[in-house]
Amino acid sequence: MQVRVLLVEDDLRVSAGLASALRRRGHEVVQALTAAEAAEAEPVDLILLDMNLPDRDGLEVCRRIRQHNEEVAIIAVTARAEEHDRVAGLRAGADDYVVKPFSMVELQARIDAVMRRTSRTVRATTALQVGPLRIDVDARRVWIDKREIALSRKEFDLLVALARQAGTVVPRDRLQLEVWQTTWATRHNLDVHVAALRGKLVDAGLVETVRGVGYRLRVD
Repeated sequence: MQVRVLLVEDDLRVSAGLASALRRRGHEVVQALTAAEAAEAEPVDLILLDMNLPDRDGLEVCRRIRQHNEEVAIIAVTARAEEHDRVAGLRAGADDYVVKPFSMVELQARIDAVMRRTSRTVRATTALQVGPLRIDVDARRVWIDKREIALSRKEFDLLVALARQAGTVVPRDRLQLEVWQTTWATRHNLDVHVAALRGKLVDAGLVETVRGVGYRLRVD
Protein backbone atom coordinates (compact mmCIF):
# COMPACT_ATOMS: atom_id res chain seq x y z
CA MET A 1 0.00 0.00 0.00
CA GLN A 2 1.54 3.31 -1.10
CA VAL A 3 0.91 6.02 1.49
CA ARG A 4 1.45 9.77 1.29
CA VAL A 5 3.25 10.55 4.56
CA LEU A 6 3.88 13.84 6.36
CA LEU A 7 7.00 13.33 8.48
CA VAL A 8 7.17 15.92 11.27
CA GLU A 9 10.63 15.58 12.83
CA ASP A 10 13.00 18.39 13.86
CA ASP A 11 16.19 16.30 13.86
CA LEU A 12 17.55 16.66 10.31
CA ARG A 13 19.59 13.45 10.46
CA VAL A 14 16.71 11.37 11.78
CA SER A 15 14.27 12.94 9.34
CA ALA A 16 16.52 12.29 6.33
CA GLY A 17 17.15 8.68 7.28
CA LEU A 18 13.52 7.92 8.01
CA ALA A 19 12.30 9.66 4.86
CA SER A 20 14.77 7.67 2.76
CA ALA A 21 13.66 4.38 4.34
CA LEU A 22 9.99 5.21 3.76
CA ARG A 23 10.62 6.12 0.11
CA ARG A 24 12.44 2.82 -0.43
CA ARG A 25 9.22 1.14 0.69
CA GLY A 26 7.26 2.99 -1.96
CA HIS A 27 5.78 5.79 0.12
CA GLU A 28 5.61 9.45 -0.86
CA VAL A 29 7.12 11.58 1.89
CA VAL A 30 6.68 15.26 2.75
CA GLN A 31 9.03 16.53 5.48
CA ALA A 32 8.42 19.23 8.07
CA LEU A 33 10.87 20.33 10.76
CA THR A 34 8.41 22.31 12.87
CA ALA A 35 4.73 22.45 13.76
CA ALA A 36 4.45 25.61 11.68
CA GLU A 37 5.78 23.84 8.58
CA ALA A 38 3.46 20.90 9.22
CA ALA A 39 0.47 23.26 9.33
CA GLU A 40 1.34 24.51 5.83
CA ALA A 41 1.71 21.03 4.31
CA GLU A 42 -0.67 19.66 1.70
CA PRO A 43 -3.17 16.92 2.67
CA VAL A 44 -1.67 13.47 3.32
CA ASP A 45 -2.84 9.97 4.28
CA LEU A 46 -0.66 9.61 7.37
CA ILE A 47 1.23 11.88 9.75
CA LEU A 48 4.31 10.61 11.60
CA LEU A 49 4.44 13.14 14.41
CA ASP A 50 7.39 13.72 16.74
CA MET A 51 6.18 14.77 20.20
CA ASN A 52 9.21 17.02 20.86
CA LEU A 53 9.08 19.89 18.39
CA PRO A 54 10.98 23.19 18.79
CA ASP A 55 8.01 25.51 18.32
CA ARG A 56 5.07 23.59 19.86
CA ASP A 57 4.42 20.53 21.99
CA GLY A 58 3.49 17.48 19.93
CA LEU A 59 0.40 16.78 22.03
CA GLU A 60 -0.99 20.21 21.22
CA VAL A 61 -0.21 19.70 17.54
CA CYS A 62 -1.99 16.35 17.59
CA ARG A 63 -5.07 17.84 19.25
CA ARG A 64 -5.21 20.70 16.73
CA ILE A 65 -4.96 18.30 13.81
CA ARG A 66 -7.82 16.23 15.21
CA GLN A 67 -9.99 19.32 15.67
CA HIS A 68 -9.87 19.93 11.92
CA ASN A 69 -9.35 16.46 10.50
CA GLU A 70 -10.78 13.28 12.01
CA GLU A 71 -9.82 11.03 9.08
CA VAL A 72 -6.07 11.45 8.66
CA ALA A 73 -4.06 8.71 10.38
CA ILE A 74 -1.58 9.86 13.04
CA ILE A 75 1.27 7.85 14.55
CA ALA A 76 3.15 9.52 17.38
CA VAL A 77 6.90 8.91 17.05
CA THR A 78 8.76 9.89 20.19
CA ALA A 79 11.30 9.10 22.88
CA ARG A 80 8.64 9.57 25.57
CA ALA A 81 8.26 5.97 26.72
CA GLU A 82 6.32 6.21 29.99
CA GLU A 83 2.80 4.85 30.15
CA HIS A 84 1.29 8.25 30.99
CA ASP A 85 2.99 9.69 27.88
CA ARG A 86 1.45 6.99 25.69
CA VAL A 87 -1.97 7.53 27.21
CA ALA A 88 -1.68 11.28 26.68
CA GLY A 89 -0.71 10.77 23.03
CA LEU A 90 -3.62 8.46 22.32
CA ARG A 91 -6.06 10.75 24.10
CA ALA A 92 -4.76 13.67 22.05
CA GLY A 93 -5.88 11.82 18.93
CA ALA A 94 -2.97 9.62 17.82
CA ASP A 95 -3.97 6.28 16.26
CA ASP A 96 -0.80 4.57 17.47
CA TYR A 97 2.36 5.37 19.41
CA VAL A 98 5.92 4.30 18.49
CA VAL A 99 8.78 4.76 20.94
CA LYS A 100 12.30 5.59 19.73
CA PRO A 101 14.46 3.74 18.93
CA PHE A 102 12.39 1.50 16.67
CA SER A 103 13.02 -0.66 13.63
CA MET A 104 11.60 0.05 10.18
CA VAL A 105 9.98 -3.37 10.28
CA GLU A 106 7.97 -2.34 13.35
CA LEU A 107 7.13 1.08 11.95
CA GLN A 108 5.99 -0.37 8.62
CA ALA A 109 3.81 -2.92 10.42
CA ARG A 110 2.16 -0.15 12.43
CA ILE A 111 1.65 1.95 9.30
CA ASP A 112 0.04 -1.01 7.57
CA ALA A 113 -2.25 -1.69 10.54
CA VAL A 114 -3.34 1.92 10.95
CA MET A 115 -3.97 2.39 7.23
CA ARG A 116 -5.97 -0.86 7.00
CA ARG A 117 -8.15 0.32 9.84
CA THR A 118 -8.72 3.82 8.48
CA SER A 119 -9.33 2.42 4.99
CA ARG A 120 -11.94 0.02 6.36
CA THR A 121 -13.61 2.88 8.20
CA VAL A 122 -13.99 4.85 4.98
CA ARG A 123 -15.39 1.98 2.95
CA ALA A 124 -17.21 0.25 5.80
CA THR A 125 -20.23 -1.81 4.85
CA THR A 126 -23.37 -0.29 6.33
CA ALA A 127 -24.95 -3.67 7.17
CA LEU A 128 -23.48 -6.99 8.27
CA GLN A 129 -25.37 -10.29 8.57
CA VAL A 130 -23.92 -13.31 10.38
CA GLY A 131 -26.53 -16.03 10.92
CA PRO A 132 -29.23 -14.58 13.17
CA LEU A 133 -27.06 -11.53 13.89
CA ARG A 134 -27.70 -8.31 11.94
CA ILE A 135 -25.59 -5.18 12.42
CA ASP A 136 -26.30 -1.70 11.07
CA VAL A 137 -22.82 -0.17 11.19
CA ASP A 138 -23.85 3.43 10.45
CA ALA A 139 -26.74 3.47 12.93
CA ARG A 140 -24.74 1.43 15.47
CA ARG A 141 -27.66 -0.94 16.08
CA VAL A 142 -27.67 -4.72 16.51
CA TRP A 143 -30.42 -7.33 16.23
CA ILE A 144 -30.49 -11.06 16.91
CA ASP A 145 -33.35 -12.51 14.89
CA LYS A 146 -35.82 -9.62 15.31
CA ARG A 147 -34.83 -8.57 18.81
CA GLU A 148 -32.63 -5.49 19.17
CA ILE A 149 -29.90 -5.64 21.79
CA ALA A 150 -28.20 -2.66 23.41
CA LEU A 151 -24.40 -2.59 23.40
CA SER A 152 -21.87 -0.15 24.79
CA ARG A 153 -19.60 1.68 22.33
CA LYS A 154 -16.66 -0.69 22.84
CA GLU A 155 -18.89 -3.79 22.78
CA PHE A 156 -20.34 -2.65 19.45
CA ASP A 157 -16.91 -1.92 17.96
CA LEU A 158 -15.67 -5.32 19.15
CA LEU A 159 -18.65 -7.11 17.60
CA VAL A 160 -18.19 -5.30 14.27
CA ALA A 161 -14.47 -6.19 14.21
CA LEU A 162 -15.37 -9.85 14.70
CA ALA A 163 -18.32 -9.79 12.28
CA ARG A 164 -16.23 -8.37 9.44
CA GLN A 165 -14.11 -11.51 9.66
CA ALA A 166 -16.81 -13.95 10.77
CA GLY A 167 -15.62 -17.54 10.94
CA THR A 168 -11.99 -16.42 11.12
CA VAL A 169 -9.86 -16.16 14.23
CA VAL A 170 -9.09 -12.49 14.90
CA PRO A 171 -5.84 -12.12 16.92
CA ARG A 172 -6.01 -10.31 20.22
CA ASP A 173 -3.58 -7.57 19.17
CA ARG A 174 -5.64 -6.82 16.04
CA LEU A 175 -8.81 -6.48 18.13
CA GLN A 176 -6.99 -4.19 20.53
CA LEU A 177 -5.76 -2.06 17.64
CA GLU A 178 -9.18 -1.81 15.97
CA VAL A 179 -11.24 -1.23 19.12
CA TRP A 180 -8.81 0.65 21.39
CA GLN A 181 -6.46 2.07 18.70
CA THR A 182 -3.44 0.56 20.45
CA THR A 183 -1.74 -2.82 20.72
CA TRP A 184 -0.84 -2.39 24.38
CA ALA A 185 -4.35 -2.35 25.89
CA THR A 186 -4.40 -4.79 28.78
CA ARG A 187 -5.39 -8.40 28.21
CA HIS A 188 -7.92 -8.08 31.03
CA ASN A 189 -9.63 -5.12 29.33
CA LEU A 190 -10.34 -7.12 26.17
CA ASP A 191 -11.48 -10.19 28.11
CA VAL A 192 -13.91 -8.12 30.19
CA HIS A 193 -15.52 -6.63 27.09
CA VAL A 194 -15.79 -10.03 25.40
CA ALA A 195 -17.50 -11.44 28.51
CA ALA A 196 -19.91 -8.48 28.59
CA LEU A 197 -20.69 -8.93 24.89
CA ARG A 198 -21.36 -12.63 25.37
CA GLY A 199 -23.70 -11.84 28.23
CA LYS A 200 -25.87 -9.70 25.95
CA LEU A 201 -26.07 -12.16 23.05
CA VAL A 202 -28.83 -14.78 23.03
CA ASP A 203 -26.21 -17.42 22.24
CA ALA A 204 -23.12 -16.70 24.32
CA GLY A 205 -21.25 -19.28 22.22
CA LEU A 206 -21.39 -17.00 19.18
CA VAL A 207 -18.07 -15.54 20.30
CA GLU A 208 -15.56 -18.37 20.57
CA THR A 209 -12.21 -18.22 22.34
CA VAL A 210 -9.19 -19.61 20.51
CA ARG A 211 -6.70 -19.99 23.34
CA GLY A 212 -3.40 -18.24 22.87
CA VAL A 213 -4.57 -16.55 19.66
CA GLY A 214 -7.77 -14.52 19.88
CA TYR A 215 -11.52 -14.71 19.26
CA ARG A 216 -13.81 -15.86 16.46
CA LEU A 217 -17.44 -15.09 15.64
CA ARG A 218 -19.03 -18.46 14.96
CA VAL A 219 -20.61 -19.11 11.58
CA ASP A 220 -23.00 -22.08 11.59
